[in-house]
Amino acid sequence: MALGSTLGPEPVGVAERPVRFTADGKWALNLRAARQYHAREGHLRPGRKHIERLDVDGEAVDIKLGTFLDNTRRRADKLTPERRADLDQLGMRW
Repeated sequence: MALGSTLGPEPVGVAERPVRFTADGKWALNLRAARQYHAREGHLRPGRKHIERLDVDGEAVDIKLGTFLDNTRRRADKLTPERRADLDQLGMRW
């Protein structure tokens, strides 16, 4: 064992830390997943448990699209007009 080495896990480097998204960042990812789903399926009616996989900077990211849409539908009165319009363009069922 070399001098200065330690036992145990190495500290996580800055580049390896999980990315935290702002509320706007999360919305953008969910909207991107909704657009991808709509482009592939021709509608925006996934099951509640549907997970949409996105490629984000070469990494696969799973988005709980069904849950997002269900929760968004329940909170529709709190959406900005722009966000509501984004989903309306995809044929969102309110």
